[in-house]
Parts: sequence; C-alpha cells; structure tokens
Amino acid sequence: MDGTLAKLSSESIAKGSKSFAIASLLFRPQMKRHAHMLYAWCRFCDDVIDGQNLGFGETIAAGSEGAPDADDLRMLWEQTEAAYRGDQLKTWQFDAFQQVVLETGMPKQHPLDLLRGFEMDVAQHSYDTLEDTLKYSYHVAGVVGVMMAIVMGVSPDDENTLDRASDLGIAFQLTNICRDVIDDAAIGRIYVPGAWLEEEGVRADPQAVLAEENREAVWRVALRLLGEADRYYQSSGPGVRRLPIRAGFAVAAARGVYRDIGRVVRTKGPRVWDKRARTSGRRKLALAGLGCLQGAGSKSLAFRQLPPRGDLWKRPSLELPS
Repeated sequence: MDGTLAKLSSESIAKGSKSFAIASLLFRPQMKRHAHMLYAWCRFCDDVIDGQNLGFGETIAAGSEGAPDADDLRMLWEQTEAAYRGDQLKTWQFDAFQQVVLETGMPKQHPLDLLRGFEMDVAQHSYDTLEDTLKYSYHVAGVVGVMMAIVMGVSPDDENTLDRASDLGIAFQLTNICRDVIDDAAIGRIYVPGAWLEEEGVRADPQAVLAEENREAVWRVALRLLGEADRYYQSSGPGVRRLPIRAGFAVAAARGVYRDIGRVVRTKGPRVWDKRARTSGRRKLALAGLGCLQGAGSKSLAFRQLPPRGDLWKRPSLELPS
C-alpha cells in the first residue's frame, strides 16, 4: 500500500507542478516521499474546492467551474480530523496525508489552517486591507511552507525557522496574486487590497479591475504588492540555511525562480496580463543554479541566530494541546 501511495503521489506532482517535481529530485528518498504525499493532499484539497487542476499556492484560474462548495469544504474538514484519529479514510490522498502525519509528527493546526484558507474562498471573503491579503496568503500558501519545512526535517517546535518558511509561502502567494489579478477578476475575485485600488481611483470591484482604462492603475497596485512580497522573500532567505543541504538547494532554487515572476510583472508594465507572466526555461535554469550557489555559500551561517523579522505579518502561534 505504501508503494502505491508513493507512486500515486509522484504522478500527482508530475502533473501538477513540474518545477516542484524536479526540485524534489534533490531530496533524500524519505523526504521526497513525504513531500510528494503532502503535495498530493494539498492538490486534492485545491481541486475539491476549486474544481481545477492546480498546484498548491495557486489562485483560482480563469474558467473555474462554479463557486466553492460548503459541503465539499465540510468533507475536507471531516476527513482531516479522521486522519488524525486514525480512522479509515475515503481517498488515497488522505491515506497519503495520514502517513505524513504519523511519520513527521505534523501538528494538526497546520492542515486546519490551510482549510481555513479554503473557507475564506467558500465564504467569498473580501480583501479590503493588506492585513486581509496577508492573512489569506498565509492560510493558502504560508502554512504550506510550514508543513513542507517540517517534512524537510525542521522541528515542529522550531517556530523561528517555521516563520521563515511561512514568509516564503506568503511571498509566493503575493507573487501569484500580482500575476493573476486580471484572471482572478474575470471570475469575480479580488485578492489585492481593495483600499489600495480605491487610492488609485479604481473601485474594488471585478468589473472595474477588468476595465481597460484602469489597467495602469491596477498595475501600480500590483507593483506595490510586489514590494511587500520582496520583504517576505528577503525574510525567508536566512531560513533556507536551516534546512538539510540538499533540501536547502531545492528551496533556494525555487525561491529565485519564483521571485523572477515579479521581475516580469514589473518590466512588462500594464500589458503584462495580456499573456501569463512566465520565466523562460533558460532563465529558470540560470536562476536555479544561482539559488543553489547562494544556498551552498550560506551553509556556514546555518547555526547563527536568525535576524529579526521586523514588522512582517505574524502567523498564528502553535496551539498547545489541552
């Protein structure tokens, strides 16, 4: 059964995220198995809520089939709780998730925090302030970074290092939001802070965001949000040094490649949304190599105290079991 779950999980990641699948080749076998299984569960939960084949941390793509369903969300909550109780589960993705929980000691708060992010979509939550956007970004991506860090060997009690993993997930999600502003508005979603749109003279309304005459103003809001993303990318860097060296290489490479999407949004200007912002294959390879070199060069600093995070958004503290 374990071999079947590992195979199914590997197939899921190969279809859903080629970049992450390639990066995970650097992991040791047990770490790779856990990472693939956790990814498969995250991906399955995304699919259930969105009705789309997306990777973790992605915003909903244009053309999504219908609104998120409260009954589907309830099923995810019930199955997640069942996985922690050791009950029989309904899908192989939850069987895989249960193995990750048992073998890594994953605190239940983290997967439940991810489901709270899906709950925000089901409730069609509005994002009026930067605080709102950061909270959403944590719940749909930052906490995935936390769980992946635990899979990579970070202690569930190492709050400082997990904060940096959360920062990287948040940075990824803010980048996603900026890349997908127009696609999201096309399905009635706005994740950039509504107050920032209003400051630029754009109503916090999907039709206003889609209006051609507002494209430059929306781009300025995206630039502002990318500036916030950069603060989280910067904070995440020292945390990479706390990972096992091969995992650190993979994460450093992914960090460099993903951050480059922001560069594309900046340099292409308001027309960036005419075509999905991507980094070329050659540039991805170069950035991945640079990330690995930076990761290798920083390993001598791995045991130094992490620098302060400053005024960055603070994720919920781990709740102690009663």
